[in-house]
Amino acid sequence: MTALATAGMAAKDLVNIEDEAPGKQHRGVQSLLVAAGLILLAVGAAILLAPVSFHASGGVELSPDPSLLSEIRAPGGSLAAFGALMVTGAFVRRLTAISALGGTLIYLSYGLSRVFGMAVDGVPSGQLVGVTVLELAVGLACAGAAFKLAKAE
Repeated sequence: MTALATAGMAAKDLVNIEDEAPGKQHRGVQSLLVAAGLILLAVGAAILLAPVSFHASGGVELSPDPSLLSEIRAPGGSLAAFGALMVTGAFVRRLTAISALGGTLIYLSYGLSRVFGMAVDGVPSGQLVGVTVLELAVGLACAGAAFKLAKAE
């Protein structure tokens, strides 16, 4: 079984829970948004606050160049901010759909960009390949949640 098939099955399991009464938030979607949001919040905060240490944990060595560190920290802040929005979207109904859609875009864009990188640059460390599978699985789960929310409205 391929990593992509495994990611797809995991994504299906996260959103394939019996529907609740109309108007009630789907517990599977809520759990997904909390988990996905906390991951983004933690990763984003680590990149923002300790980029050299964070990237070293994945085998990537950064130089102490201020311009490079500025470029590395900026997306960390964005990831942390959107992670906070996703967690909020799990509890504030009017933010739920945008949180699921945003999670789809962020996670799938990261995962697919890594797949593109593998095609043009070669395969990175096993840890980063695992991160790619996780990003694709969470992105597909968010897509399923966004579709379910759009269908319910």
